[in-house]
Amino acid sequence: MQELTNFETIAVWVVLVISLLGIGYAFLIRSQIMAQDKGTPRMQEVWGFIKDGANAYLSRQFRTIVVLIVVLTFVLAASVLIVPPTREAVERFGSVEAATLWVAIGRAVAFLMGSLFSYAVGFVGMNVAVEANVRVAAASRKGYNPAMQIAYRSGSVTGMLTVGLGLLGGTLIFMVFGISAPDALLGFGFGGSLIALFMRVGGGIYTKAASVGVYPGGKGEGGATVDDPPDGGVIADLVGDNVGDCAGMAADVFESFEVTLVSALILGLVLGDAVRGTIGDGEYDLRFVIFPLILRAIGVVASVIGNFFVRTDERRRNAMAAMNRGFYLAAIIAVVAAAIVSQFYMADPVSGVVDWRPFLATVAGVILAIVLDKVTEYFTSTHYSPVKETSRASQTGAATNILSGLALGMESSVWAVLVIAGSILASVAIYASEPAVTQFTAVLYGVSLTGIGMLLLTGNTISMDSFGPISDNANGIGEMAGLDKNARNVMDDLDAVGNTTKAVTKGIAIGSAVIAAVALFGSCLTDVGKVQLQIGQEVLTGINVASPLVFIGLLIGGAIPLLFSSLTIRAVQRAASQIVNEVRRQFKVPGVMEGTVLPDYARAVSISTTAAQKELVSLGIIAVMVPILVGFLLGVEALGGFLAGIILSGQLMAVFQSNAGGAWDNAKKYIEEGNHGGKHSEPHKAAVVGDTVGDPLKDTAGPALNPMIKVINLVALIIAPIVVSVRLPGEPIGIGVLAAMFLCLLALIWAIWQSKREAEALA
Repeated sequence: MQELTNFETIAVWVVLVISLLGIGYAFLIRSQIMAQDKGTPRMQEVWGFIKDGANAYLSRQFRTIVVLIVVLTFVLAASVLIVPPTREAVERFGSVEAATLWVAIGRAVAFLMGSLFSYAVGFVGMNVAVEANVRVAAASRKGYNPAMQIAYRSGSVTGMLTVGLGLLGGTLIFMVFGISAPDALLGFGFGGSLIALFMRVGGGIYTKAASVGVYPGGKGEGGATVDDPPDGGVIADLVGDNVGDCAGMAADVFESFEVTLVSALILGLVLGDAVRGTIGDGEYDLRFVIFPLILRAIGVVASVIGNFFVRTDERRRNAMAAMNRGFYLAAIIAVVAAAIVSQFYMADPVSGVVDWRPFLATVAGVILAIVLDKVTEYFTSTHYSPVKETSRASQTGAATNILSGLALGMESSVWAVLVIAGSILASVAIYASEPAVTQFTAVLYGVSLTGIGMLLLTGNTISMDSFGPISDNANGIGEMAGLDKNARNVMDDLDAVGNTTKAVTKGIAIGSAVIAAVALFGSCLTDVGKVQLQIGQEVLTGINVASPLVFIGLLIGGAIPLLFSSLTIRAVQRAASQIVNEVRRQFKVPGVMEGTVLPDYARAVSISTTAAQKELVSLGIIAVMVPILVGFLLGVEALGGFLAGIILSGQLMAVFQSNAGGAWDNAKKYIEEGNHGGKHSEPHKAAVVGDTVGDPLKDTAGPALNPMIKVINLVALIIAPIVVSVRLPGEPIGIGVLAAMFLCLLALIWAIWQSKREAEALA
């Protein structure tokens, strides 16, 4: 770190220490959770089924993806042989040979680190959630606040581990590689994003195959109620909450957290090179690189402080208000601290003028998170008119309920995209005075800081998200264990609040994915420009949509989210059909419905697990191969059009599916509260159908688009310099490139065929 001032060196070390303290704080909370009472023997028996199923799922998932991780580790290391190390890497390590070795090792290790960190966040998040759910159920017998505290603080373990590991990885890479950090950071971001894709897709298919299969198989036909012990699929349903909403969401937000940091560091380095002297002169203003690291550290500290104020009492019993209080307090602390750092650190060393623009872009991100919270809450909460409208539509049948939910989801995606567009426009306005030569990079840097601001309080966000499935599982355990009415009332209320927090955090996850993708898109253009400058090509300064090849790329990019959604929904449908048949079969077993014979819970768990694992590799291949094919066959400008198409289409589809599903879910709950005839009425039956349709949209297809968008953008960012180097303008594509693309096309066709192939039924 010889390029840093004394203050910057100290700041980087402090950031590293804070990341380690965040990880340590996570495990301190975990030890406190583990010390809590686990309740009655019957509660622990039900919990044991859930724990065994969840651990079996993630263990099998890791065995499925570990081979791909090993292969890609070597591929990333070898990528440096095709594109030489950057000028910054040569400057950092002294020679081309040394730089080549360091970048090869750095990319491979960073990819491995990003993969393992992402998996660790998902695994620990799921493990803590499983350990917490029985303890929340036990605490509900003591009172509302004890149960709420355990549920929220269990989520805090995942939240603090997310921010701690994400910050640790980015800081270590910067400390080792300095100005050449982008060469290795790409591997770190790609590893985290790829594992998040697997965790999101696998967990989403698992949880919704179980949930959708349980509804008609048990609740609709067998006479069983929610979380009824005779239902053979109920344990698979409860396991799904953990592997989908805890493990999947934790890995998803972790990779958004690290990808926004990666893009900010890449763009900050380019901007720092441009504003200090001339580009390529070896002089850098590293304030633009260090500032994002400091912001992340501030967010960790603010989240810890905010968590201490999340509490309520037996009179108010308002968990949502308590969590909002902690979030807003943490936001205020983070903004004030960022302002203080800007005042002293972002001042020009010569003139003393403070550059407030990075701070303002960060604040825009904080505001974006809050506004998206409110937009999502408006369209999915039972307290507002959209969900009530869908509930009223249930009075005339399932068809009108579904039509109302579809319309609601479509409208909500419009408002969400306008909010995101407004945040990008804010960055444009903030950097409007920047000189023309650096304005494009500065605006994109501002967008990356907006993403950092949006996820500044990731610790609180993950805590709120995990609160939902933990409370849901606790309620299920309470139902199956036959707890008393007061305890059930506590858990019912926490479960209802958890439904809202899950929907709200999904909005943040989708918004952060789009912001991160836009920042990566900008990083891709700047990286391409640097390579083109080195090899003497005309520098690409924009994307001409009127070009036929670019427009083709745009069309393909817009279609990919629909393909992904189709494949994941079909996977849920196939597995759910098997679970329906299995639950129906078990209801016919003598003694199951009477409660004298225990259902075969493990069989439904195995069906969901098999279905989820079948999709992982094929969907991962699609995400990796499509940008490679577009880039090498159509060119780098068409690749830019492809990325633009996938960002827009992916955002619209993700919000539409997430909010439509959330609205159908809460429309059903609104009726269950006693409105429009209450439970078991005809409107309730119609709402159950809508909720069943919406489940795979809001918890599988929609959330899977978040990591997919970022994986594809990172793949494009990695291959774009290679495309520029091997596909020269005006020259035909080489035989070697065509042969490689033919193999990629065969892999893509196999992946789609494999994903659509019917799974073999269990014997």
